[in-house]
Amino acid sequence: MHTKPSVNVGGLSFEWDMEKGRFLFEGEDAVLFWTGTAMKMFFDTIEEISGEDAANVVMESTGFRQGLVVGQYFSGMKNVSIREASGLINNTYASAGWGLARIVEMDEEAMTLKVHLKDSWEHKINVAQGKKTGGCFLPAHYAGIFTELFGRNIWFKVVHHQIEGFEESVIEYFPSEENIDENIHRLARTKEAGQISRLEQLVEEKTAELNELIREISSPIIPVLNDIVVVPLLGTYDEARAEELLVKTLQNLPKYKATYLILDLTGLNAKFTHHAASLIDKLGSTASLIGSKTVLVGISPQMSMVISETGLNLSKFECFQTLQHGIHYALAQNGRTIV
Repeated sequence: MHTKPSVNVGGLSFEWDMEKGRFLFEGEDAVLFWTGTAMKMFFDTIEEISGEDAANVVMESTGFRQGLVVGQYFSGMKNVSIREASGLINNTYASAGWGLARIVEMDEEAMTLKVHLKDSWEHKINVAQGKKTGGCFLPAHYAGIFTELFGRNIWFKVVHHQIEGFEESVIEYFPSEENIDENIHRLARTKEAGQISRLEQLVEEKTAELNELIREISSPIIPVLNDIVVVPLLGTYDEARAEELLVKTLQNLPKYKATYLILDLTGLNAKFTHHAASLIDKLGSTASLIGSKTVLVGISPQMSMVISETGLNLSKFECFQTLQHGIHYALAQNGRTIV
């Protein structure tokens, strides 16, 4: 007859069923892992995939929810007070290799207490990971246990961790509205805010690149013939783009030794505004100061109406219907023609 090896430690049962590959703790399936290697790798992988902040929330939430399950088990014991259940919890966890735990300064009426943890499995994993601060699984775990025992949401504050150079970790517990759901939502909002911030930064970068590209390709200065340049005006001109056009044109007219500056307004037909009319007047007047005569081409009837409404006097510039007419005019002023 097959017998299952078993041992009783501190009133708790450990049993092995080698034929089925089972290990039982208090009659329930359990597993054994090496703390400094297998469990360390498990923790490292969670942090690598989800990031340290998310991993902390995962461990905190898991610890708390597991604590609720443990608390339900002990609260279901008949004729066992919360203080007596606390002693049973310490003994159970010590026998299972969770380290030494002491529950002190318990005030059942105020629902407050302190838990001292020494050489816990979480501490050993954190040491193996080379961390400087302790984890939150076990602190949250005990919060879950006492939330169930007290029937009131209990939360925690770590006074200090053993890994920080103390003999043991000390955690305070007290009634609180803070809970794992709120922390999960806070992490989600933080991640969402971070993502929005990154998207906003990306939009700003792309907008800057686009504006730079627009400045480079909009209203190009085209030297068509000796001493004649053409500047086509395209789209809508706000204050910044108008200033860019003005500076760019005036800087390049001397470079091309331009006697005639032909402004082609064809691209403004659908978007001609009072601001655009003022820009043309300012550009033409300023160009004349450095010796370039301005010729306007591509003026539509709609443009003429807007120009009249502005009160600007653009009649001081020569105006033609097409670019071809404007170029022929500029050539003719120097006694030249296109053959």
